[in-house]
Amino acid sequence: MTSPDRSRPGLGAGEVVLAFDVGGTDTKSALVDADGVVRGLRRTPTPLDGPRSAESVVAHVAELGDALRSAHPGTTPVAAGLLVPGIVDAERGIGVYTSNLGWRDEPIRDLASAALDLPVAFHHDVTAASWAEHRLGAARAFDDVVVLIIGTGIAGSLILGGRPHLGGGYAGEIGHSPVAEEPPCVCGGRGCLEAIASTGAIARRYSERAGVTVSGAREVLERAAAGDAEADAVWNSALDALAFSLAQITATVAPGAIVIGGGLSRAGDALFVPLSERLDARLSFHRRPPLLPAQLGDDAGLLGAALIARERVTR
Repeated sequence: MTSPDRSRPGLGAGEVVLAFDVGGTDTKSALVDADGVVRGLRRTPTPLDGPRSAESVVAHVAELGDALRSAHPGTTPVAAGLLVPGIVDAERGIGVYTSNLGWRDEPIRDLASAALDLPVAFHHDVTAASWAEHRLGAARAFDDVVVLIIGTGIAGSLILGGRPHLGGGYAGEIGHSPVAEEPPCVCGGRGCLEAIASTGAIARRYSERAGVTVSGAREVLERAAAGDAEADAVWNSALDALAFSLAQITATVAPGAIVIGGGLSRAGDALFVPLSERLDARLSFHRRPPLLPAQLGDDAGLLGAALIARERVTR
């Protein structure tokens, strides 16, 4: 699927680059021209090939890059930005581990650079999306900020002193911080935030309690607002778990703001008002960070890929 070419807020003039955001289901690709216009944006299925997934993904990225170059013959990219999920060692260019794509310790950056015949900036998808929010979106007024993406899972990123804090690729795993004793989590732990407060967990936990299959977390919220006691219990436990986690982050990192994106953020005041109240109730002398909705939506990762590619050229 190809989207119309369009300019993104604040991207601005710079080097021509390719941008790739690889997900467990889809891969987004685009060319960003010298004026900052995102051209040829496409979503294509991510190839899943078991132990050969790294090679398959890189080959797919190379095909997409060739197609973008062919479609824009007067525009020559000088670098590429490539994002992947999982544990990422961005400094060494290694995809350390991803459960969705099935690789371990793969030299993704070097493979992609050889396949594209371009220097490649390689990073974690949520970290780069958070960097875009910091440079272009909701977090641009803050040097210390936490970005939390709440969707089917929960992922996070820390920007401290105006730079991403990576921890060798392990920082920001807020979704797998324990907030309770139960339930079990797919990661092998117990009581992880993701197992209670992600959109997937909210829908799953309601279905288990009520014996009713729902389309997603939005339907659970609608049922809670209509007086469904089971839906209300599931939603309030998710809010309590999120408030507990955000209070721990606030006490430890003291961010200037916490930016929340992903599918759950689209709940608007139904999320932000009660979550703010619960966070206030847990804090005492701490600096209270505002809770802000992310601004860049589904484009954040692709914009982040373009930003790090341009920064790679500058370095």
